[in-house]
Amino acid sequence: MADESSHSAVTPGRPGSSWYPDDPLGRSTEGIPTGRDVQWQPLVDHRRFGVSENTVHGAVAWVHGDEVVHSFGGDVLCYGRSMMKPLLMKVFADVLAPELDEAQRAIAVASHNGDTEHVSAAQSILTRPEWGLMQTPLDVPLVQFGRQVRRPRRWYHTCSGEHAALLRGCRLKGWERVGYTLPTHPMFEAYLDVLRRFLGEDWKPLRVARDGCGLPTVSNTVTELARLCSGLARTRGEDWIWDAMVARPDLVGGFNRLDSTILKACEGQVLAKEGADGLLGMAIVHPDYPQGLGVVIKIAHGWNSRAAWVVARGVLGVLGFTLRNPYPLHRQKAFLVPGVVPDRYLEALRGLPTWDEWDPDDDHWDGTAGWTDPAERA
Repeated sequence: MADESSHSAVTPGRPGSSWYPDDPLGRSTEGIPTGRDVQWQPLVDHRRFGVSENTVHGAVAWVHGDEVVHSFGGDVLCYGRSMMKPLLMKVFADVLAPELDEAQRAIAVASHNGDTEHVSAAQSILTRPEWGLMQTPLDVPLVQFGRQVRRPRRWYHTCSGEHAALLRGCRLKGWERVGYTLPTHPMFEAYLDVLRRFLGEDWKPLRVARDGCGLPTVSNTVTELARLCSGLARTRGEDWIWDAMVARPDLVGGFNRLDSTILKACEGQVLAKEGADGLLGMAIVHPDYPQGLGVVIKIAHGWNSRAAWVVARGVLGVLGFTLRNPYPLHRQKAFLVPGVVPDRYLEALRGLPTWDEWDPDDDHWDGTAGWTDPAERA
């Protein structure tokens, strides 16, 4: 009887087999630190009646121009993923400026929920005969209300607006549209030039991987990502990207999305963009940081909207911006770790409760229930 393992596509000697993992415990590559090599720090501590039920670890970086203002949790190496869309779109900002309306511009840098308005805006960027060129994976809406049965479509994918804009940009630049998702396409080298503008002409990524939408994503440290966000704030008047995201925030993400909520709450002074897996980048205009302040939050275990929201509220709050607390209620109370902000903001952070006055505190009983806490009895 033949050994079934010999038919595997990753059997040694077969094409691509050298890239496939061969050890379930993971192997280390020199110069490529893994998450095990990073000194992650607690960011948010969720407690039920004073006892921690879960602690969310991660890293936070603050950068002003080229100066690292604050770093907490290690300079983690990760992929920028969808957080990088405003930077990638700079490749086509000039040719798309006279072509796209306000909604189309916003959806071009979006990671949208897949609502009707999102799909409509994305589809409008291309002519119907061009729709077949788009290579986002088949997907269903990211957020669905009630019981909905949707057939997977490329337009529902969270990156469909970006892909449509990239295809239109390639046509306007005279670039071949077949193969636009490959790192050999001229778009990718132009994108690296955008990153080198802010990171230095000698910068090059340690790794280039295939993102969930099929486009190349490059590895950056958290401080590099914050430096790029600082650059976005500093150059916000050079093109339409900043204004488009601020003007149509609900197209950038959607209902109850963290980046959309920040864009609305900060009234044009903060550009926020979420990215998988567990990333939030904020480009901040603030008088104390004339070269632009970039703040990046990376959640160690992956996306956790509630934890990232609590950290973002603290960061923005000490800078004078008001961001509401996250939904849902009826959960454990969240407590921030002081290291998420520089020391000089610590007192301001203490003045920002992570709960609301009307937020019920229902994770214990009081004396009226016939039972009292042992600590109170003492």
